[in-house]
Amino acid sequence: MNLNINCITGHNDHLYKRIQQSIHTASSIDIIVSFLMESGVKLIQKDLETIKNKNIPIRILTGNYLNITQPSALYLIKDILGDNVDLRFYNDTKRSFHAKAYIFEKENEGEIFIGSSNLSRSALTSGIEWNYRIDKKANHDDFKYFKDVFEDLFHNESIIVNDIELEKYSKTWKKPKIYASINNDKEDINYVYEENNKVTSIFEPRGAQIEALYELKKTRLDGNDKGLVVAATGIGKTYLAAFDSREFNRVLFVAHREEILKQAYDSFKNVRTDKCINDTEVYDKVADNIENSLPSNTYNEDGYNMGFFMNSIKDNDKDIIFASVQSLGKKEYLNKKYFSKDYFDYIVIDEFHHAVSKNYQNIINYFEPKFMLGLTATPDRLDNKDVFSVCDYNTVYEATLKTAIDKGFLVPFRYYGIYDDSIDYNDVEYKNGKYNDKELEKALSINNRANLILNHYKKYKSSRALGFCTSKSHAEFMAKYFNENGIPSCAVYSGSDGEYNEERSIALDRLRKEEINVIFSVDMFNEGLDIKSIDMVMFLRPTESPTIFLQQLGRGLRKDKNKKYLNVLDFIGNYKKANLVPYLLTGESKTKESSSKLYLQEDDYPEDCIIDFDFRLIDIFERMRKESQKIEDMIKEEFYNIKRDLGHRPSRLELFTYMNDDLYNNIKKKAKINPFRDYISFSEKLNELNEDEKIITDTIAYDFIKFIENTSMSKTYKLPVLLAFYNNGNMKLKVDDEGLYKSFKDFYSKGSNKVDMLKDKSTSKFETWEQKQYVNLARKNPVHFLCKSSSEFFYLDGDYVCLNEELGKYLDNESFIKNIKDAIDFRNKEYYKNRFKNK
Repeated sequence: MNLNINCITGHNDHLYKRIQQSIHTASSIDIIVSFLMESGVKLIQKDLETIKNKNIPIRILTGNYLNITQPSALYLIKDILGDNVDLRFYNDTKRSFHAKAYIFEKENEGEIFIGSSNLSRSALTSGIEWNYRIDKKANHDDFKYFKDVFEDLFHNESIIVNDIELEKYSKTWKKPKIYASINNDKEDINYVYEENNKVTSIFEPRGAQIEALYELKKTRLDGNDKGLVVAATGIGKTYLAAFDSREFNRVLFVAHREEILKQAYDSFKNVRTDKCINDTEVYDKVADNIENSLPSNTYNEDGYNMGFFMNSIKDNDKDIIFASVQSLGKKEYLNKKYFSKDYFDYIVIDEFHHAVSKNYQNIINYFEPKFMLGLTATPDRLDNKDVFSVCDYNTVYEATLKTAIDKGFLVPFRYYGIYDDSIDYNDVEYKNGKYNDKELEKALSINNRANLILNHYKKYKSSRALGFCTSKSHAEFMAKYFNENGIPSCAVYSGSDGEYNEERSIALDRLRKEEINVIFSVDMFNEGLDIKSIDMVMFLRPTESPTIFLQQLGRGLRKDKNKKYLNVLDFIGNYKKANLVPYLLTGESKTKESSSKLYLQEDDYPEDCIIDFDFRLIDIFERMRKESQKIEDMIKEEFYNIKRDLGHRPSRLELFTYMNDDLYNNIKKKAKINPFRDYISFSEKLNELNEDEKIITDTIAYDFIKFIENTSMSKTYKLPVLLAFYNNGNMKLKVDDEGLYKSFKDFYSKGSNKVDMLKDKSTSKFETWEQKQYVNLARKNPVHFLCKSSSEFFYLDGDYVCLNEELGKYLDNESFIKNIKDAIDFRNKEYYKNRFKNK
């Protein structure tokens, strides 16, 4: 080849400026690079967005060798360009792949930039890279040679990166150690390259947020109107909600802690800078005292105004409202006087706890948004399971603790499980799944144990640590002991009593400045804390909640320039459920069969993490495993735990929603012990039936309820038929075509129900159907099969679909009607859960 070329060295002549110009004038673009970085895609993002509507064919061939290509870069490319990009991986694993070229063509003209620059910010801007420009007219043969090689590789040695391949790559991707040499900190931070060569920090999606935003957009295109994102602490779930809701005008953010609402206010204000003008006076008042009444926001006519709905603040005319579930969830505020049902286009549900579940349900059942986003940090459903249920089990994106550490979003941890025999937990009262608070506090607050904690604390160099305690008295005791032994410490808890108690914000400021080295807290730092420099967490109470365990662990995992890892000191005795700890440290959902393993392997834990249990703890774990309860006893205990949390006997739907997933998965195919297959009989054995329910036992009414619980359902078609008979609580025995039509139309107008209709070719256009088409579907499918296979309950009488007349005797029995609705609702939710799990 005889090359007549221009040289771009990257020294005061960056490649980015050259390819930026070419992107805007090209009629076709081909890129071949050994790896793609998120920073590089962001650099050309606005350029690509500008040409997207020109329908210019864009092809990109990149490598997946050694996992250097970032999944977030691939997600971002596909999100920007959609169907306009043909994105592929080079697939010959026997050959190295180091090609780097940018090919632009326009009519008879063209140019290739070929050399050393991959698609990353540093390679296109600040790095020393050597690249050459080949002009198509001046060097036709050379241009053709490289273009032909690209065509051969693209068509014959590649795999298409579709959504399935992209998700597969993302789930198995781990941040490679080679990043230390090819990637600096600025590749991992939000930056924008400006005309004057300055680098400025901005707020934009990054990492897991980019991936989640892509999946959220896709789930809405699929017809879903609800979605759940599971993301570990530190991923930035609140910012994710702010980014995803940008295309919606009116947004409601609901949480159970005021601190979270204040942080959400900050996040949305930072993200909506193009449409929301900062009101400093409002912001300062919110930051100083969230409970103060707020003055009216003053924004420009094109902007958004933001407000709060909590305590004495009752903003109900703002575009973006941050509401506490305790306030907004009251029935007195859920009416047209305050908000119409469709006031909000987009609702964000932050994770909740059982104590507020009634108010939480009130909010969900009242509003009718275009989309609802659920957020939770825990992959385990033992807590906050109601969020999964409310989102119809449509888990759109999951970045568990393990995923976040593997991908480099969080720092790894060094966990030390320390044998603690200073307490015999058998001497502490344990009732209904919980230790007696006073007895536990007394047992933990002893000098022998405090000395054990202090000695282990001193073994590891720590400048900023958190210790999680069981009570105010316990936190005071630990702070006193540490101070008396030369470790500056304080206690943080609600209320002002106590010698060592500090107000939360003051304590955090002192910890940042290293005026103190340890904060001992009680339920104050499980959520809403952001001190990146925390280098140690100490678990000083029994682990009773997987959610709290993971939240506390997450408090120290945020990345910081001076921190390579987090030290975790866990003081473990023979307390109940201690054997769960090894599984919780995997950072994965127990539903992924990890809990069925007798012994966990190194690969089960996050990358670069160290797990070190005292050998004596292994004996405790093994003994607990062997002493596990019989499954029938576990079901009863779970029933009573949920009953205690709710304050009433759980319905089928409530038991299903809150039940431990491992337990549910264990019983769902065992009809004899599965309470959901005969809930009345199960309740009867526990002496939990009311008088009306006792009346219908061993009757056709009982048989009909049991039929609903057990009828096979490959699709949801039977449910709107049953709902037509239920008739909003006014049960009837005959349904005509009009009744079928109304029930089917109403049922399939809801996002989670219509998904399957949209995916099936025969029903994909159902939203344009008239009554005749709905009725044809109902009669040809569910009605036909119900009358054939369950003729003891269903039959046809002319134009009517009928129920057995014997059921008429029980239409005045309120419990019979309630059990029918509960059984239908349970089957609907069960279908959602199985559908997305199977997907």
